[in-house]
Amino acid sequence: MEKRIGIIAVLAEERKSIPQLNLIASEFHEIIRARQGLPFSDKNIHIISLIVEGTTDQIGALTGKLGRLPGLKVKSMLTKYKENDDEDNDSNG
Repeated sequence: MEKRIGIIAVLAEERKSIPQLNLIASEFHEIIRARQGLPFSDKNIHIISLIVEGTTDQIGALTGKLGRLPGLKVKSMLTKYKENDDEDNDSNG
């Protein structure tokens, strides 16, 4: 399968969903390359960006799980860059 690189932006308006977000991010640790969080505590808003590299199925599963959490708004953007998964290359040669 082809891997893609992208970003997932999460706008958290309810802090109570953050622990669940962390659990889901742990489940998908193999595709998360970087994570940055920026709290606006005085406004009760937290912005989290995740840089990801994985198949569209993996990235879609992650964004889908995050998007179902209450108080979170989730958007993803993928690059046009595509790379064949190393496992496919290993099986061919």
